[in-house]
Amino acid sequence: MHEHAPLTVLYLDRSLIAIDKPAGLLVHPSGLDAHESRTALDLLQAQQGERLWPLHRLDKATSGVLLMARSAQAAAHWGAAFAAGSVRKHYLALVRGWPDASGTVAHPLARDPERPSAGQEHRAALTHYECLACFDWPFSADGRHPSSRYALVRIEPHTGRRHQIRRHFKHIAHPLVGDTTHGKGAHNRAVAAWLGVQRLWLHAESVELAMAGGPLRIRAAAGPEWAPLLAQAQGAGSAAQSR
Repeated sequence: MHEHAPLTVLYLDRSLIAIDKPAGLLVHPSGLDAHESRTALDLLQAQQGERLWPLHRLDKATSGVLLMARSAQAAAHWGAAFAAGSVRKHYLALVRGWPDASGTVAHPLARDPERPSAGQEHRAALTHYECLACFDWPFSADGRHPSSRYALVRIEPHTGRRHQIRRHFKHIAHPLVGDTTHGKGAHNRAVAAWLGVQRLWLHAESVELAMAGGPLRIRAAAGPEWAPLLAQAQGAGSAAQSR
C-alpha cells in the first residue's frame, strides 16, 4: 500500500508515461532541497514497478504535465527532442500587473539562477505569451494604490532554461504571483489572502509531442483554485466574440 494518493497518470505507452504532478512535489532528488525525500520519480517508479527517466523539469511548486521515459532508449530519443525545442509546452500563470495582450520575451538568461548572473555564461531564451484575462482586485498590496492589478496568461516557452518563465516575467516587470524567489512578497501575501490559496501560480497545462501518427497533446486540467480565474477568462472571450 502507498502512504500517499497515487499519482495521476495522464498518458501511457511503451516508451512514455505522463503524470499530473501536484504542486509541492520535487521531480527528482536535488541538492537544492536535500531534506525533501519524496520525489515524483521515486513515487512513480514505486507505483509502476519499473525504472523511469525524467525528460524535463518542473519546479517543485509548479503543477501539471510531467513526462518520463520508460527505457534508456526512449529517454535518449525524447531527450533529444526536448533539447532541439521540438516539444511544445503551454503553461498557465497569474502575474502581477497587466501585460500587453500578447508578446515575446527574448532575453538571455544566466545558466544558474541560484548564483549572481554577472560573470556567468548567458544562454539565449525565448518565451511567448498571450493575456487571457485582467483582474483589478479591491485591495492594496503595496499601500500606493487602492486596488491591485493581475492577469491570467498562457505561456509557451520556446527554450528550456531553468526558471525561464519566472525569470522572464520578472524581466518584463510582471512577476508570477506566489514566486518567493523572483516575485514580490507583498503581492504574494495579498493574493493568497484574497483567493484563499497560497501557491506559485504556474501550471503546466499541456505538452505536445511529434508522433508517427501526428501530434500528441497531453493535457492536465488546472486545479480548482484556478476555476474563478479561468471563468473570467472564458467570459471575456465570449464577450469579445459577441461584439
